[in-house]
Amino acid sequence: MIAESEILAASILIVDDQEANVSLLEQMLSDAAYTCVSSTMQPEKVCALHRKNHYDLILLDLQMPVMDGFQVMEGLKTNEVDSFLPVIVLTAQPGHKLRALQAGARDFISKPLDLVEVKTRIRNMLEVRLLYKKLDDYNKVLEQTVLERTAELRESEARFRSLAELASDWYWEQDEKGQFTKISGPVLEMLGIQVEPLIEGAPSATTNGWDEAEHLELRAIIAARQPFLDFLFHRTRADGSKQQFRVSGEPMFNQSACFVGYRGIGVEIFERGQ
Repeated sequence: MIAESEILAASILIVDDQEANVSLLEQMLSDAAYTCVSSTMQPEKVCALHRKNHYDLILLDLQMPVMDGFQVMEGLKTNEVDSFLPVIVLTAQPGHKLRALQAGARDFISKPLDLVEVKTRIRNMLEVRLLYKKLDDYNKVLEQTVLERTAELRESEARFRSLAELASDWYWEQDEKGQFTKISGPVLEMLGIQVEPLIEGAPSATTNGWDEAEHLELRAIIAARQPFLDFLFHRTRADGSKQQFRVSGEPMFNQSACFVGYRGIGVEIFERGQ
């Protein structure tokens, strides 16, 4: 909600080439306790004034020399910092009302002025204008917050990956089909390890020397979407030498709670003296 003090402190610009009309509106707004009211009888200066002061409301006469109100509104569109053109037009021509609204005015007041109507329309328009500004400010804060949180998440992910690589021989990710999508670290290439999907239907573990029972056990864990910590994997090389690895992983889910794969770390375990 908009507080009464905010409405009365809103900035208002009166634009009319008739001094009597300007004086009448200034007096009316002063009597209503508005505290930030200014005026000009030179419509060609309105765009520059609004660019500098960002008025919450412009009371704009349509029938003026040099520039009429329609030309002023066209000029305001070119330098408006937001999409809300805060204009109420003043006109004695009924045929100008629809044209003014189509040109971007938010409301109109008929001449001769009915002071009760003028006060009501000004107050209503200011409330809408100030609510719009609050929403715009909130969206900007929200957008900045999202950018900051996104940057924090990216930094956190990068830090996690860096720590995972330092604490392990490799970092890995699999998609929902069990295909490896990310493997970081040089050890896989150095050892010549062949990796394959840890899902049903994958090539037999024995084809690459892996312990088949362990391979089947890990498949069952992954099929159940369960995390695993320090799972021991053994492998017998073609020359008969042994290798063992410790692997940890956790399932990943998207915002809809749908399974999207696994991620984890792995390290080769060396016996003392090797």
